Amino acid sequence: MRLAGENPGWGYRRIHGELAGLGLRIAPSTVWEILTKAGVDPTPRRAGPAWAQFLRAQAVAIIATDFFTVDLLNGSQVYCLAVIEQVTRRVHVLGVTGNPTAAWVTQQARNLLMDLDDHAERIKFLIRDRDSKFVAAFDAVFQNAGIRILRDPVRAPRANAIMERWIGSCRREILDRTLIWNQEHLRRVLAECEDHYNFCPGRIGRSAMPAR
Repeated sequence: MRLAGENPGWGYRRIHGELAGLGLRIAPSTVWEILTKAGVDPTPRRAGPAWAQFLRAQAVAIIATDFFTVDLLNGSQVYCLAVIEQVTRRVHVLGVTGNPTAAWVTQQARNLLMDLDDHAERIKFLIRDRDSKFVAAFDAVFQNAGIRILRDPVRAPRANAIMERWIGSCRREILDRTLIWNQEHLRRVLAECEDHYNFCPGRIGRSAMPAR
């Protein structure tokens, strides 16, 4: 505990190594258990702000993105890609496709930056999960614009909670209440959802959207 307190940049493996150098034989897992039971955060959290603190402090400069799927009446499943601005909660539904290829995903990134226009200059971070559909070329579009990619931890959907919350609301209030015929129909439905949400921030998920 003393080593962890005096060296916030040390993880449990580094502490284990230092103890071994002092002649103390203890398993790395035991070091981890001791720190965890004592409520000592992993080294990145001790060396800097917690994730929630970072999000609050940098909200004006953060956008987040994620895929979600929709089942059509013909039995096929399509992918939708959306982005949300953390501070304003403004949503951008980037596109709908049955085959999210690298070229398609990369083009959606370019389209978003063009849509943001001068507004993109204040964006510094993009939060996304580790989905393989987010290819290197997708990241490169944002990195070339000076936007840093932040991948959320494995199995930690709360790290991208604002985006996940909007997707959940969209499902409950619209997609679960609507029979979607085809991709074109889905695009129209999502466009209405986007307009409604951006025009009336905070309403979706709190009051029922009209069923179609």
